[in-house]
Amino acid sequence: MKLIFASLMLLSVSASAAKPNIIFIFLDNFGNGDLGCFGFKLHRTPNVDKLAAEGTKFTSFYVASGVCTPSRAALMTGCYPRRVNMHVSDTGGAVLQPVARKGLNPSETTIAEILKSAGYATMCIGKWHLGDQSGFLPTKQGFDDFFGIPYSDDMMKEKKPEVWPELPLMRGEKVIEAPADRDHLVKCCTEEAVRFIEKHAAEPFFLYLPHTMPGSTPHPFSSENFRGKSANGDYGDAVEELDWSTGEIMTALKRLKLEDNTLVVWTSDNGAVKRNPPQGSNAPYRGAGYDTSEGAMRMPCVMRWPGKIAAGAVNDALCSTMDMLPTFAALAEAKLPSQKIDGHDIRSMLFDASSTKSPWNDDGFCFYRMEQLQAVRAGDWKLYLPLEGKFSNLQRKPETAKLELYDVRHDVSEQHEVSSLHPDVVRHLTVLAEKARVELGDFNRPGTGQREAGMVEKAVPLLP
Repeated sequence: MKLIFASLMLLSVSASAAKPNIIFIFLDNFGNGDLGCFGFKLHRTPNVDKLAAEGTKFTSFYVASGVCTPSRAALMTGCYPRRVNMHVSDTGGAVLQPVARKGLNPSETTIAEILKSAGYATMCIGKWHLGDQSGFLPTKQGFDDFFGIPYSDDMMKEKKPEVWPELPLMRGEKVIEAPADRDHLVKCCTEEAVRFIEKHAAEPFFLYLPHTMPGSTPHPFSSENFRGKSANGDYGDAVEELDWSTGEIMTALKRLKLEDNTLVVWTSDNGAVKRNPPQGSNAPYRGAGYDTSEGAMRMPCVMRWPGKIAAGAVNDALCSTMDMLPTFAALAEAKLPSQKIDGHDIRSMLFDASSTKSPWNDDGFCFYRMEQLQAVRAGDWKLYLPLEGKFSNLQRKPETAKLELYDVRHDVSEQHEVSSLHPDVVRHLTVLAEKARVELGDFNRPGTGQREAGMVEKAVPLLP
């Protein structure tokens, strides 16, 4: 009997050890052209460049929205923001503002809940932005703990002193500082991340690190060790501190001998916003954050897992943050949500850098701006839909948009409009767009597959 029990214990320990640790690093408003490993030489990013040299760069990796809240909702749920009704705020805006009545519905299943069910320790460190009311906080969405800010750091009291509180820094569900010290957010979050890794080194863990920088303020923040040190002003200072943060995490993994069993994913929630050039680059893609351009939604992405993911490789197959939930679930041998999701298990792409077949090619990948479907991509092709009232900014200012087709795999800067040369491609993508409209909806058109967001009757501010 003792021998049988010992064998079962050994099997249990072996199964637990086989589950990879997962670290997901998510920057805020950071473009493809801001990294050395993606061609930008002005910033010093040696740690992320090393991550790329030891892992694979994914060069057709998309977020599901060009703005923060819907982008993060898609990552957490594996769903288009429209499916979970997180594509607009409670007031009809593009993102949730402080003291919002709306938030990610607790009935949705998050990545954290999936991994927690498989025995993972889970923590969110950084910027949440999926609801600041009690029932919507990370600790109610599958995370064992939370350290960070509940919404964007640019939503400050001085903008609406009669409505918005000071920017709160939280631990768990309690405000521990207000206003938060924005100069030291990256440093403090990095230190928290290292402590979490150290604490859970003997068990599988999921660390979600949605950084607060570079953000969307005119002058990004950084601590004194980085301020004024870059060749690209305060934006470059923030980028180089974020790179340092990545290095600290990788150093901790090496010190604790966790490198070989840890999947690290490094990307951004949407592209860099318009600043004084050259602060914030989405090169070689066209456009900037907050719209449905390639620059807004096609992100730099690096994944590293020694012995599993090829080192120094590049994969250009279409994939998305929505694929993270089903992929992580498969790696952890966990069950998928009972409700429909949109993402795909892309382990075959992770483990075979030469795999260029994307599961998104069948139904297409949709580009929504708030309620409005504006473009579709499948395979090499991206079709910008003809729209009489295309939303041209975050306030739905309408403008006329003509039909445009680009080969965004080979013409990544979209220099050559080719719809007249490929009418069959236009027809195919138009059919995919209509299929999406039926299930996910469009402007003034509800979708059959949409679900309700979370909502409270009266929102209250987070106070110390």
